[in-house]
Amino acid sequence: MAKKSGIPVTASSGNVFTDLGVPQPEEELAKAQLASRIRQVIRQSRLTQAAAAALMGLDQPKVSALLNGRLANFSSERLMRLLTRLGQDIEIVVKVKPRRRHAGRIRVIDQVRA
Repeated sequence: MAKKSGIPVTASSGNVFTDLGVPQPEEELAKAQLASRIRQVIRQSRLTQAAAAALMGLDQPKVSALLNGRLANFSSERLMRLLTRLGQDIEIVVKVKPRRRHAGRIRVIDQVRA
């Protein structure tokens, strides 16, 4: 039988940046998701950081920063440009938010290939 630890637990909102009180949490989450997709493409293509840098038009230290989640110097727009240079398509869909939600949101949806 497990003992209760007495450590308070708070349920996540689903966005770690919101939970941490980061300004513009949805934008930060979108950037993290775009960077994650860049990491996936580089890994699946078996590119070295130097080869990925050449394809994306960056220097290797910037690729290293990106792959390690240091995104302060990367805008969402720049991350999308990098994805297109890696042969990925980006689609932006704008639609009316549901009435039950107070504000619009930003989401990155990764298409799964069949």
